[in-house]
Amino acid sequence: MIVKQDKKVARQARHARVRTKVSGTAECPRLAVFRSNKHMEAQIIDDTKGITLVSASTYEKGNKFENGSNVEAAKLVGKTLAERALEKGITAVVFDRGGFLYHGRVQALAEAAREAGLKF
Repeated sequence: MIVKQDKKVARQARHARVRTKVSGTAECPRLAVFRSNKHMEAQIIDDTKGITLVSASTYEKGNKFENGSNVEAAKLVGKTLAERALEKGITAVVFDRGGFLYHGRVQALAEAAREAGLKF
């Protein structure tokens, strides 16, 4: 019997499967990405303490995007996140794509963060 899953449930299952293996520590925190139809969000998280160290998104105050869900916006979020992380002394992270394909906006965010100085 074939059971049809909707996209959200399938993504959450992929994310849960990855999260069993990927965890952030104080030395190497986790860079978690969330992509919606309208926005992009990224956080650097220390899973041992359960706290968010740095975050950036397209819906922050001061961001003026015509469209928060395009590749240019994702690049800006990645660059902003990396700059904030480097200010706090975070240089290396573990990348958690959140069950999304490493393609398009997720890939653009990751590459922009790497170019701005984060190592993963």
